[in-house]
Amino acid sequence: MELSAADQAAVRALWKKMGTNVGVYATEALERTFLAFPSTKTYFPHWNLSIGSAQVKALGQKVADALTLAVDQLYDLPGALSALSDLHAHKLRVDPANFHLLGHCLLVTLARHYPGDFSPAMQASLDKFLSLVTSALTSKYS
Repeated sequence: MELSAADQAAVRALWKKMGTNVGVYATEALERTFLAFPSTKTYFPHWNLSIGSAQVKALGQKVADALTLAVDQLYDLPGALSALSDLHAHKLRVDPANFHLLGHCLLVTLARHYPGDFSPAMQASLDKFLSLVTSALTSKYS
């Protein structure tokens, strides 16, 4: 799957519109993921993952930074996310299914905050983008 020029433009436009709120929405999506799929918390046993905790906010900002990097480098997602793929596969050993769950929760979060922008075309573009990000992040799993 590849992002068309229209998909890329849609993703970039929404990211630009989010501005400095990307971290806020990524954190909200993480909290939603942890609430809806509690088993995703098992990869952070030493963290306080209660809603609103500083550690969830810090992790949300890391997710936001990674997604912003991906938006900035849509032309080479595997290369841009290679180090993060190594980290999650070999050091953190995060279940690769969690990336899909987080992507789904991010779609819900963005639809909630941008209902006027969240057309079926926007949803499809974001879904393709998040699928490609998930694919890049899980590429080092063996």
